Amino acid sequence: MLKRVTLYNGECTYRVKIGEVVRELPIVQVDKGLWIASDAELILGDVEFISYTAELISKKIKRLNPEVIVAPEAKALPFAFQVAKNLRHNRIVFARKSIKAYMSDYLFVDTKSITTSEKQVLVLTGGDAEYLRGKRVCLLDDVVSTGGTLKALESLTSRAGGKTICRASIWIEGPWYEGDLLFLEELPVFVNEEKLKELEMCYCKAHR
Repeated sequence: MLKRVTLYNGECTYRVKIGEVVRELPIVQVDKGLWIASDAELILGDVEFISYTAELISKKIKRLNPEVIVAPEAKALPFAFQVAKNLRHNRIVFARKSIKAYMSDYLFVDTKSITTSEKQVLVLTGGDAEYLRGKRVCLLDDVVSTGGTLKALESLTSRAGGKTICRASIWIEGPWYEGDLLFLEELPVFVNEEKLKELEMCYCKAHR
């Protein structure tokens, strides 16, 4: 069986536990034969959870001494703010998900996440890109699944002249990501039999 992959049996929720904090996440379908435990409401509104997990991941990140956090808009905003505060950073850089009229000299890259059906864009403003130049950067998100968002953030950071020294999240989700990552817990994805066979075939091809 692949890591962090579970056959879906019609469950409505999935219980997560990080330290002493326990929550129930709703299970939602994101593709044909594929469901995830969604943390959207939790990570955007649960102050206790955000504060607690930010404190734990900050301790892991602090040892590497990054100078700035780079995170994607918008679900990771409260979490990233709290981590930056814990690290005593004066500024955070957020990659925006659209190009606005007020932006100039911006950098952008296309990306796709497990929860979106179409490609997205991540954008650094000219001011944020300039701020990253020469700095040690930690890439931060709430969940890492395929790693597509992290790859896009790293590309933007590199183009801006920053140096990625670590990648961090609350959860690693599903079987896809195999890169370096500081994380607190694992999240499974839920699949039907057909999707499981598809994932297993893809895994075998990638590891021949």
